[in-house]
Amino acid sequence: MLSSIIDAFKVPELRKKILFTLGILALYRFGAYVPVPGIPFNQFATSFQDQGVSMAMLDLFTGGALSNFSVFSLGIMPYITASIIMQLMQGVIPAVGRWAKEGEPGRRKITQVTRYLTLGLGLINAIGYLLLFKSPQYGVQFTDAVPGWITDILVVFTLVVGTALIMWMGELITQRGVGNGMSLIIFLSIVSRVPSAIFSSVNLTADTGMGIAVTLLILVVVLACIPAIIFIERAQRRIPVNYAKRVQGRKMMGGQSTYIPLKVNAAGVIPIIFASCLIYFPAQLAALFNVDWLNAFANAISTGWVNWILTIVLIVFFAYFYTSMVFNPEETSDNLRKQGGFIPGVRPGSATVTYIKNVLHRVTLPGGIFIALIAVVPSMLFYFTGNQLIQAFGGTSILIMIGVALDTMSKVESQLKMHNYEGFFK
Repeated sequence: MLSSIIDAFKVPELRKKILFTLGILALYRFGAYVPVPGIPFNQFATSFQDQGVSMAMLDLFTGGALSNFSVFSLGIMPYITASIIMQLMQGVIPAVGRWAKEGEPGRRKITQVTRYLTLGLGLINAIGYLLLFKSPQYGVQFTDAVPGWITDILVVFTLVVGTALIMWMGELITQRGVGNGMSLIIFLSIVSRVPSAIFSSVNLTADTGMGIAVTLLILVVVLACIPAIIFIERAQRRIPVNYAKRVQGRKMMGGQSTYIPLKVNAAGVIPIIFASCLIYFPAQLAALFNVDWLNAFANAISTGWVNWILTIVLIVFFAYFYTSMVFNPEETSDNLRKQGGFIPGVRPGSATVTYIKNVLHRVTLPGGIFIALIAVVPSMLFYFTGNQLIQAFGGTSILIMIGVALDTMSKVESQLKMHNYEGFFK
């Protein structure tokens, strides 16, 4: 691993991409500590400590930016929510569905609409947070050096601009850096909370020795789970494919054997991210309207048995949904037919489509259930223990971190192999 990292920095093009990515991520973390103008920082930090579980989870996905009420307080959530909406619209609105099939021009259209939708959602969230933090629940008094309405406009404008900057930085990493920019921003937001969670875990009880022992036990369990998670992330169900022999000119073509790789977890961390956004969307609505019953509902689905059941159902649903979006059995069957390929024992055409669909469904279900359990079990432990390290290293967090890390390493590895290096995976 160390030699591979050294090899990566030996390639000038890859070195520039890695340094560019690290620079953008450092800029993102800097913005998470720059408060919006006019906010009484100490008063707000004190008020935020006593809030519910839903706000704590929103703060986790912003890397602590929300508890600082910084320019990046909205985090990546508006963009992810907009992306979910656009994904769903592809199956509902025919025009959006056609865009998805048009290749690069269609993707540009979808990206442009997603950007506008992100800014719209960011504006709604910014107004909601402003009203929430000025409400009696928080009672934050902004500066009176200028008229209140000017401060309100400045706060909302700053938060929306912060959302636009995060979206821009994520796209820059994707285009000019290494890995998926949005995923790396989420990864960094989660990782940045780990040191404070470890400190909190050690000092959770009056007995420091017991706190250290519990913290070490949690870390050992997490490290033990990582190989199993990586195994499932990289597991495949390979459908054998044979190609018929045919004569082309004087050459004999075909007669080869290969396979169609179907990943057990083809959707990666997308189901967890989508499920988390939908579950904590009521918390965002509660921040906007600040209604008692809505706050109670947001807290209810943010923890406890309702949250656990809802998380499992949504993760399995999005595992099927996203897999169906990225893998088309009809298109695969048609390509096999055109290239003279066939699955042994299965007739070409509709029978091949049905066979691939059945295999895909059987593979996706255990993968979806596995990541759902990994996401829910730590939430149960946190519910009964209150240990913040379990929350920071919870199933959702660790799956996102491992998934993003593997994806980024795969992209770096592909770059290394282009320059005759072995890469990370031996």
